[in-house]
Amino acid sequence: MLDLEHTLLFFISLIANIFSAFAGGGAGLIQFPALIFLGLPFGIALATHKIASVALGIGATIRNIREGSLDKRLTITMLGFGLPGVILGANVILLVPDRSAEIALGIVTAGLGLYSVFKPQLGLTRKEATLTPRTMLVGGLVLFVIGALNGSLTSGSGLFVTLWLVSWFGLDYKRAVAHTLILVGLFWNGTGATALAMLSDIKWEWLPALLLGSLLGGYIGAHLAIIKGNQWIKRAYETITLIIGIKLIIG
Repeated sequence: MLDLEHTLLFFISLIANIFSAFAGGGAGLIQFPALIFLGLPFGIALATHKIASVALGIGATIRNIREGSLDKRLTITMLGFGLPGVILGANVILLVPDRSAEIALGIVTAGLGLYSVFKPQLGLTRKEATLTPRTMLVGGLVLFVIGALNGSLTSGSGLFVTLWLVSWFGLDYKRAVAHTLILVGLFWNGTGATALAMLSDIKWEWLPALLLGSLLGGYIGAHLAIIKGNQWIKRAYETITLIIGIKLIIG
């Protein structure tokens, strides 16, 4: 039974993180609800998933490191504004009614997908914005809010970051996904995992299978994103956001 359980956890994590790494977010769509379905309370499932998701960032980083696709100023902005938001979100999640937050997040997430669908050229070419102080400040404040979502609700926050990098900073989907996978997957999720670990119990015996699936899934998904290009990533992004949005709304 134990071997079957760990095998199931591995494949759930692998599939969830392949899709997440390819589309720029969304691992929580499969992995987080699966942990609850398998019997974990919300808080323990959230903390366990968040720790496992750090391996997604590690796997994606290993694959992306040769590409040199991170912008230094944008990296500093994402970490400087995003990490405080993650810590805030992790500390207030228990005060928010879960169902209301999920419905609201679902509506916004589905809206992201529809926005991309009705903007056919969005993210297919690089039209990077001039990184003026105003651009960085406004962009950073929005990243702070998304960071708070990342620390509190697992599904969709990476997708928010990906679209924000495309629409505000002018990155194409390929570069945006690389920033999301490394900075959100590794640093934001690592910070959120640490904060949640201090506030909740962890299902430690499930972590080896989840971490292995997340690590391999992150690498495979990042590899697919690199070789397939923007059009494939855009379609995957739109599909994942619409599925996640509907899933969150209907419960």
